[in-house]
Amino acid sequence: MSKTKKIDLEKSLADLEALVEELESGDLPLDVAMKKFEEGIKLTRGCQAALKDAEQKVEILLKSTGGEENLAAFEAGEED
Repeated sequence: MSKTKKIDLEKSLADLEALVEELESGDLPLDVAMKKFEEGIKLTRGCQAALKDAEQKVEILLKSTGGEENLAAFEAGEED
């Protein structure tokens, strides 16, 4: 199931990039540009929700496996 969300997130990001390119071109009539902007806002909110969900899952996994200590040890090892 997480694989499906990842695909949706990647598709949403690609769609968002395409919308930004269209809007930056400046060739769209105002009403079309406003609709594209609204669509971009919806995509952005969806991406933010998916990222927040993923962040919460990572936090849960770290806490349940003692990963915070492992993460601290890993980060300390990176400094060498």
